[in-house]
Amino acid sequence: MEGNGPGGSIGDRNWRGSVRLAVTCALLFCGLALLVDWDAGSVTSLRALLWLTVSAAVGVVLLPPRVSAGPGWLAVRTPWRRRVVRTDALTSVRQYDGVSSHLVLRDASGHRLELDPRVLTANPLIWHELDTGVRRSVERGTLRQGAELLDRLGHRIDDETVRAVLRASGLSG
Repeated sequence: MEGNGPGGSIGDRNWRGSVRLAVTCALLFCGLALLVDWDAGSVTSLRALLWLTVSAAVGVVLLPPRVSAGPGWLAVRTPWRRRVVRTDALTSVRQYDGVSSHLVLRDASGHRLELDPRVLTANPLIWHELDTGVRRSVERGTLRQGAELLDRLGHRIDDETVRAVLRASGLSG
């Protein structure tokens, strides 16, 4: 589904920075663990391999999902799988709050994905693709649950985008 050019995909512009942070944290953890083990005089090649393995696991856990969108679709890729929904055939959108707020989108084919709403706030182009697909879903009558939720989210994203533009132009403090 992903492609290049005008009809191609749009990706999360903050994803690479988040990946760098995850890798940095994993390397820092590995370095500190090896340093403490070395200082205690208990470092062996087996223990060093253990720390490298644990650090790699920490890095994988900290990796953010990669979100991309295109005309009529939204995808979320994790290290384990890729989930895609047709935004022009959504049936429901739900938001779950708690420690980690997330949206759950389902399409008419039964596909489902989870998405952090902050990704949409930070990436207006991804939001635009989702919003365009949601409007088509509403027109077609497939979206039965969650249209008002996305409408509120859209207003919040638009407000934050306007504030960012005003800050960048020096018109707001």
